[in-house]
Amino acid sequence: MVRNSTALAIPVGASDHVLGPASAPVTLLEFGDYQCPFCADVHPMILHLIAALSPHLRFVFRHMVLIELHPFAQFAAEAAEAAALQDKFWEMHDAIYQHQTELGSDLVSKLARKLQLDLPRFDADLEARRGRARVKNDFMGGMRSGVAGTPTFFINGERYDGSLDERSLLVALRKRIPLP
Repeated sequence: MVRNSTALAIPVGASDHVLGPASAPVTLLEFGDYQCPFCADVHPMILHLIAALSPHLRFVFRHMVLIELHPFAQFAAEAAEAAALQDKFWEMHDAIYQHQTELGSDLVSKLARKLQLDLPRFDADLEARRGRARVKNDFMGGMRSGVAGTPTFFINGERYDGSLDERSLLVALRKRIPLP
């Protein structure tokens, strides 16, 4: 079976990191890398879109670590997953992007303290690399979906190839919201 290279290979599921209601008619999925400057640039835009289109939009984030370009991205992704084990994925996700230029183990420790994580547990989860499989699975799903760079977005399972400015993305998302 030949897969459409513009379609999402692995549908959104219960294990995904999701913001917004499951009943939302529009799902925006991002494959991102925490050290990618373009991902950091679009992060505030994504937050605006979530606020503007709630409750019609759910947002999903999947890791697409480009380690050959971003040597700290894997560590950051695993730190976000370690925070997720304490129900703080989104808080760590946002904090990493807000402080991307400082990315490294010192920043991750500082953020874990600021988020009031159980630090011994967080450190143990990072050391044991408990998030590694999740990050790898996201990456492999991205590869199967034809993702070649970050950020890459999918709207309702189809790759979005338009401009990455807020207005263009907002128009594309609104087109998929059914009129009352």
